[in-house]
Amino acid sequence: MSRKYNFNAGPSTLPLSVLEELQQDLVDYKGMGLSLLEDSHRGPTYEAVHHEAVALFRELLGIPESHKVLFLGGGATLQFAMVPMNFLAAGKSAAYVNSGAWGKKAIEDAKKLGQVQIVFDGKESNFTTLPDPASVKVDPESAYLHFTSNETIGGLQWKEWPDAGKVPLICDMSSDIFSRAVPVKKFAYIYAGAQKNLGPAGATVAILREDMLGRIPDTLPAYLNYKNHVENDSLYNTPPVFAIWTIKLVLERMKKLGGLAAAADHNARKAAVLYEAIAKSGGFYSCPVDPKYRSDMNVVFRLPSEDLEKKFVKEAEVLGMIGLKGHRSVGGCRASLYNAMPLEGSQALAAFMKDFAAKNG
Repeated sequence: MSRKYNFNAGPSTLPLSVLEELQQDLVDYKGMGLSLLEDSHRGPTYEAVHHEAVALFRELLGIPESHKVLFLGGGATLQFAMVPMNFLAAGKSAAYVNSGAWGKKAIEDAKKLGQVQIVFDGKESNFTTLPDPASVKVDPESAYLHFTSNETIGGLQWKEWPDAGKVPLICDMSSDIFSRAVPVKKFAYIYAGAQKNLGPAGATVAILREDMLGRIPDTLPAYLNYKNHVENDSLYNTPPVFAIWTIKLVLERMKKLGGLAAAADHNARKAAVLYEAIAKSGGFYSCPVDPKYRSDMNVVFRLPSEDLEKKFVKEAEVLGMIGLKGHRSVGGCRASLYNAMPLEGSQALAAFMKDFAAKNG
């Protein structure tokens, strides 16, 4: 089989070595006579996988003892509601950054559950820039400050973090978690869908500062209360076993390759190849995003016309480069460069971009 370069925004490309290990062990896990997917999630075999995944999570991200690691279901979308359910107390308001499509979705759910203050609204720039982190001012009485570290649709990424003082900092890191080092101690809660950098769809990873548990009301349904997941070590109900198993393998591979420092360097080089191709195209390609906040994960760009964009995507697919169509809400093109995308993928795309511009410019 000839592997395609998968530039989809998620579910996204996974390391070939991980897929092969999953294939090898899927039917008969480590010679136990059945698949891990059939084994009890309360049994010692799965528990070992679960705890190894948590340990790797802690080691690679440098998570302090003050924070708990959780594996949840429902994707980041469920977290848009769970965060205010757990942490937005009656009579309080929460601060939100509206940086794009995913920030907007988080805000929409939070407004249904309590009072929201928008401390930055990217609508004024058509979501092409972010605020200077030092300029983000938050009411010290706010329940928390919520922002999205990387907007997959708009191609925006925070390069430094806002400082909310004593106000808890909460971040949706779905599309760039484990792509670089993160000062976890700075955050009260981090959550991320796994299907970008960590594994298949089905698992949500979360890092919760333990003192936040004291803010949670006792009136919540069981699954929607973070306390239950902490107290049961993410085994309150049957966890997404396959996704967590894959995450463990992905993190093992990352550790062997040099951890987050190596990942960050790898990702920066991949993104630089494409941004350079855009810059050197003589205006044939354009990136609308403020250069200070251009994402290393999602490179968005436009061509001179929508017809050329359709042609570009179609011809790229013939050459084995898929998923380059921009999100339906904004159009254009988008190349997602998550951890498992090799440098050769960026280089192949850049070469195609140069050739396409020469033929169609």
